[in-house]
Amino acid sequence: MAKDNKRLLSLDILRGITIAGMLLVNNPGSWSYLYRPLAHADWIGLSPTDLVFPFFVFCMGVSMAFSLKKFNYKMSRPLLLKVLRRAVILFFIGWLVQWFGHLVRGLCKGDPFAEAVNNWDTLRYLGVFQRLALTYLFGSLCVVLFNRKFIPWLIGIILVAYALILGLGHGYDFSLENIIAQIDNSVLGSDHMYHESAYGEQISFDPEGILSTLPCIAHVLIGYLVGRMILSVHNNPDRIYKMLLWGTVLVLSGWLLQYGIPCGKKMWSPTFVMITCGMAMCIQAMLIHFVDVKGKKGGWCTFFETFGVNPLALYLLGTVLAILFGAIPLGTDAEGGTITIHSAVFHFFQSFCDNYTASALYAVCFVLLNWLAGHVLYKKKIYIKL
Repeated sequence: MAKDNKRLLSLDILRGITIAGMLLVNNPGSWSYLYRPLAHADWIGLSPTDLVFPFFVFCMGVSMAFSLKKFNYKMSRPLLLKVLRRAVILFFIGWLVQWFGHLVRGLCKGDPFAEAVNNWDTLRYLGVFQRLALTYLFGSLCVVLFNRKFIPWLIGIILVAYALILGLGHGYDFSLENIIAQIDNSVLGSDHMYHESAYGEQISFDPEGILSTLPCIAHVLIGYLVGRMILSVHNNPDRIYKMLLWGTVLVLSGWLLQYGIPCGKKMWSPTFVMITCGMAMCIQAMLIHFVDVKGKKGGWCTFFETFGVNPLALYLLGTVLAILFGAIPLGTDAEGGTITIHSAVFHFFQSFCDNYTASALYAVCFVLLNWLAGHVLYKKKIYIKL
């Protein structure tokens, strides 16, 4: 993809914005002190933070159109091996990162392997990397097994079927009666799931669970159709027009439908797919206009392009650094608690500003640290594909 910078710079920038956003919202100085835009919606609703992950899934779909072009979007042994290899790598990275967290915490306690082994029975099976793996795998298979003209129908069938499942299965209720929670608890077991909190309560509910992966496949397929449109339409004004038109249709349709089909990231509802994909299309269109047409490629472009050319590698780096910063001890405080790199930096910011600002400053500095590492790769033209 990097060979066609003129056409793909805006995509790299959008992808970079989402990775920077994911690192920002996932690494505050304290989860107790979050500015509202930097927090997920409790359950139903949409906040700026809820946009970053779906935007990345959308970008993955767009990139899929470019990467599968060399196979002419036809099933073949090399393509199947490529797709399976990448999906397996992403899935196991998700597991290894979680296991690495237990290992590091055990190392800091003086017994790394005991900590890692003892927590194996509670290792979370699914997560961000695992969801990317599954949506990439099934999205790619849909692309090569179905005719392109059928893909929009397939997206519609998935979203309508999922809406019916949620409606009939208490899918919008924050309770264990929720069909998403029931399936995940039955298949995964509550010990291997994320425990979601809302309304002052907590239940075993995985936001990257089994059933909610279904609409995420539709999500990536919408991105794929946008990528195919970018490849087939060579005139930037026409690209912009089509993206703005369909993006606006999706946003308005999702907004109107949410009165009957609530919008929520945790269950990845059909209206959530429509609204976030529509917004991503509109933002992509604006980036094409300003970056590719008007040529406004200032330093901000380079900043986000650094994240965009190595997105998963830098997200993985950020995840590993977050584990290390939160576990490596620097000493003890007056109350006998452990001072880590994370807490030390956060307390430093607290010394001259309020708690919410200190928490946000820590997150910003964390993003900048990852950018520095990514910029070294960017300058050396090293692109790491996971």
